[in-house]
Amino acid sequence: MQDDETPDPAPGNQAIVDAQPTGPLMRLIGNQGVAFILVGGFNTVLGTAWFVAWQLTVGEQLGYHAAIVFGYLCNVVTAFCTNRYLVFRVRGRIFRDFWRFVVVNSGAFVINLALMTVAVSILGFTPIPSQLVITLFTAGVSFFGYRDFSFRRSASTDPSTPMKGK
Repeated sequence: MQDDETPDPAPGNQAIVDAQPTGPLMRLIGNQGVAFILVGGFNTVLGTAWFVAWQLTVGEQLGYHAAIVFGYLCNVVTAFCTNRYLVFRVRGRIFRDFWRFVVVNSGAFVINLALMTVAVSILGFTPIPSQLVITLFTAGVSFFGYRDFSFRRSASTDPSTPMKGK
């Protein structure tokens, strides 16, 4: 074989070649960690905006817990799509990925709910500033859950692997 020739990938390896990151954000940024921070920042701002909107709308009648739940429900699909397509850039297994994403996201949600209960009901802090601080913590923890569980691909078991940071 000459130097300019490359062997055809084995049939099972073709998807690895095809799965290379091609999303516009990854082409622009080129680093998964930075892309996650940007997408996470967008989703955090959007999720926080949903919380504030629900808190101002129904918080007095239903309480801040309802505002958290409604905000979460409004934001989870957007967060899944932006992380899947702009950060982790995986293919296939969308329902499994969504289920795993919801598991990780719900874990962060439960932590958020518990910390908000402590901050607001026990320590007497106001809901909106408390949510802002707690969100910083849960967003940081979520990255590892998404990367290592929700969108994880093993080259040996799944030819569609996530992009690694450049």
